[in-house]
Amino acid sequence: QAHFVESGGSSVQQGGSLRLSCEARGFTMDNRRIAWFRQAPGKEREGVSCISISGGSTYDADSVKGRLTISRDNAKNTVYLQLNRLTAGVTDFYSCAAAKYREALPVATCLMKLKYYIWGQGTQVTVSS
Repeated sequence: QAHFVESGGSSVQQGGSLRLSCEARGFTMDNRRIAWFRQAPGKEREGVSCISISGGSTYDADSVKGRLTISRDNAKNTVYLQLNRLTAGVTDFYSCAAAKYREALPVATCLMKLKYYIWGQGTQVTVSS
């Protein structure tokens, strides 16, 4: 069954950095747009960053601009999310997801969770002061 496996989540101090990984299992992701989402306890899941099929185009949510960098390595079937200058008091689950095969999502919709069909379980990031 197609799914993702996320890793790299940890507890870090405010201002720290983490690199999250997301490996595709049971399918190849090289013809799908990929996005990272995060969800805090009791809140809705929100898209934070998306990347085009080629990896040449990315888009970040306004709330995280300048602090996250998404990238992909199609040869390794893996997408990454570099988190920098993390904010204290946060516990988020980060998960990645893949859109439909060869579907080109415009920037206006590439962070909408309804556009994504293959998901992972997530990895937890906790930031302390």
